[in-house]
Amino acid sequence: MKPAYQEEVLVDVLEATETIDQMDLVVFNDDVNTFDHVIATLIRVCEHTPEQAEQCTLLIHYKGKCAVKMGTFNFLKPLREAICEAGIDARIL
Repeated sequence: MKPAYQEEVLVDVLEATETIDQMDLVVFNDDVNTFDHVIATLIRVCEHTPEQAEQCTLLIHYKGKCAVKMGTFNFLKPLREAICEAGIDARIL
């Protein structure tokens, strides 16, 4: 048996979204800085573990660059400045 009537209900669904522009802090390879200097800088500036800093440094050396941190531009800017002050090429992309 069919129901005597059917009621159609339309419901508006509001989706709350927050747009955060995530960027990468990328460190580039050079022929000047030592592995130890880059590792120490990543530990100090980016708060990497020694293992994480070493892995990033190997990627920088063999691949030419590595994204060492993600975040908003305002979060990454002081980190980039500190890395550059240490004589290491870093850019926010």
